[in-house]
Amino acid sequence: MKRKMFALLALVAFSFALIVARTTPNIVLAQKHDKLIGELPDGSFKYRDKIYESKKAFIESGARCPVKAPDDIRLAEIQEEVARFVADKKAESAKSGGPGDDTAALRAAGSVTIPVYFHVIHANGTAGQSGTGYVPERMLNDQIDAMNSSFAGSDSPGGANTPFRFTLASVDYTVNSSWYNAGPSTSAQSQMKSALRVGSADDLNIYTNSGGGYLGWATFPSSYNSRPSDDGVVIDHESLPRGALADYNEGDTATHEVGHWLGLYHTFQGGCARSTTSGGDLVSDTPAERSPYYGCSGDRDSCAGGKYPGLDPIHNFMDYSDDVCLYQFTAGQSTRSDSQHSTYRLNK
Repeated sequence: MKRKMFALLALVAFSFALIVARTTPNIVLAQKHDKLIGELPDGSFKYRDKIYESKKAFIESGARCPVKAPDDIRLAEIQEEVARFVADKKAESAKSGGPGDDTAALRAAGSVTIPVYFHVIHANGTAGQSGTGYVPERMLNDQIDAMNSSFAGSDSPGGANTPFRFTLASVDYTVNSSWYNAGPSTSAQSQMKSALRVGSADDLNIYTNSGGGYLGWATFPSSYNSRPSDDGVVIDHESLPRGALADYNEGDTATHEVGHWLGLYHTFQGGCARSTTSGGDLVSDTPAERSPYYGCSGDRDSCAGGKYPGLDPIHNFMDYSDDVCLYQFTAGQSTRSDSQHSTYRLNK
């Protein structure tokens, strides 16, 4: 369903033609909104009202996603908690005549349906009808489709078919200029979530607003017990499919942030110094990566000769590449997200 197979082709001209075909309508839409968001003719990069020297500078500023993994002490605790859960599942399986191995703690592809509650925040206008920040429900359905395609591994032959699928549970619209501009760690965000969040630990609440200076952010499963009202994902509404944010408007900001919500870290976390037990993204089948990737041109091996060799995972949803370049979760990420969701989001 998704649009990225051409990123695998070696024909540069063909790829360029497709990219032009995809981005031109979005640039027109952005101009219509009087907000050209993306690369400018002089090579600078505009994200809403802020202009960066380049897209590289935009990425390095942290505006793509401010989510950071827990500190080393909490990481070790999380590893122990998940290991204990997996061990209990193995024991239960063996006791009941099952395999009693690692597969006992894993769920089948597509077997977990997560209800999604969208909260659309307008800066002005009429709730559910008009104003800055308003998005029609069809765009939210398109976002659900994009997430389902991504988590099913449908975007690439090498993508993992994870246990997770998503269904639209409800949509509500709110006019609140303070909430529309809310960023992470702000009182406006806390007020917004406290007023609007519904469900329990395994219900996904997605809030769309201006992003507050970021494309999006999310909470981890391991933080739910201590901060349940904070749980969920926030994204810039222009990052939805067919939004006005050139290079980031195919819905992969939400996919990336939902990856965090399911317990995944950035592929470049820890740089070249990483292991499967500390540092890095704690997933063994994502090659080490020195820094986040941006754009979508060529291959890169920023940690050549290291313990986790291979080309940088620039096509992985947990990197910072353009949406057109992202099309893959790995088997290891599927396993990790499954165990994190099972440990922290079930029966809570």
